Amino acid sequence: MDPDKTDLEAQRKRVIAGRNRALALVLAGLCVLFFLITIAKRAAL
Repeated sequence: MDPDKTDLEAQRKRVIAGRNRALALVLAGLCVLFFLITIAKRAAL
């Protein structure tokens, strides 16, 4: 197996893993925001 190819594959996996983590954080942030907005609307009633 070509060492350059495995290095590129490892780098690609790191990039994809980082992107997945960032997407998970954004999704979790949106869930928390939605939850807080819902609580604030119910408290105002």
